[in-house]
Amino acid sequence: MEETLHVVEGFIGSGRPHQHVVVNVDKLVKASRDEQLRRIINACELVNVDGMPVVWASRLLGKPLKERVAGIDLFEALMRRAAERGWRVFLLGARPEVVDEVAATYARRYPGLVLAGVRDGYWQGEQQEADVVRQVRDSRADLLFVAISSPKKEQFLGKYQAEMKIPFAMGVGGSFDVATGRVKRAPGWMQRAGLEWFYRFLQEPRRMFRRYFIDDMAFLWLLIKEAARGR
Repeated sequence: MEETLHVVEGFIGSGRPHQHVVVNVDKLVKASRDEQLRRIINACELVNVDGMPVVWASRLLGKPLKERVAGIDLFEALMRRAAERGWRVFLLGARPEVVDEVAATYARRYPGLVLAGVRDGYWQGEQQEADVVRQVRDSRADLLFVAISSPKKEQFLGKYQAEMKIPFAMGVGGSFDVATGRVKRAPGWMQRAGLEWFYRFLQEPRRMFRRYFIDDMAFLWLLIKEAARGR
């Protein structure tokens, strides 16, 4: 985490646009099937792993990652550091009432926080999308957090980050819902045991069943193929 924060600080100091992404089992499975998503991830200047199964897989493959850096933890750490350093923050995504609550929550928590802009994640058509891009660019934000689903957030940033010119842009998925308490995080012991996904499933079983118990099972096959290739 500290290494990541140090890298982000360098990005902001440079003033040039950089895209960040976190990968977990679900995103790796999606990327194995989606060439565009795979290309976007590989082009990101900073990649973190948010998911203990991926950390464990890296160790099994003899290429151990240092640790998991959860997206929600990085988001929280950057909001705190933004208030300390005077970095300008743009919050983009989720429903209007959710993103407004996130803005109000962190403004109270960190009085020095500078919010460059706040905008929900619902727009339609090329014209509205162009308006969103223009709003972000004109905000002169240092940090952009995008709370829309994958792979839409990766595609949006991959397409427009150079135009928006934000030094650090990060997709945060459902972090706004967690930040406002709408979705609860797993207890610490479940996070350390790699069971946070199961806690999420228990909260939203109908929505998450296919993702966790059908789609993401392909990760085991990816792991087997990678292990065989490394022999």
